[in-house]
Amino acid sequence: MTTKPPSLIVEFPAESLEKFAYSIAAEIPTQEPNDNNRLGYCLWGWLSERRGSLLQAIHAAGTRTKLTDEEIFSIISKRLEEKAIKFS
Repeated sequence: MTTKPPSLIVEFPAESLEKFAYSIAAEIPTQEPNDNNRLGYCLWGWLSERRGSLLQAIHAAGTRTKLTDEEIFSIISKRLEEKAIKFS
């Protein structure tokens, strides 16, 4: 029995929406990395489909952190304003 090497990980392009969403989520201090991944996924989903509000997407991620949803919202909204993305 042989072991195959793991699959290669393909990174998102630098200017992609996915990379932007996950880089914002990485700035939020969380209890473990999967919390950042969930937040990044919910943020990417909101950016790509615009269903509901940004605050609802943050709440849906269920991020375990010492910050409130409103504090996370303010961090994310600053980054969105830097890229001139409307979020209201």
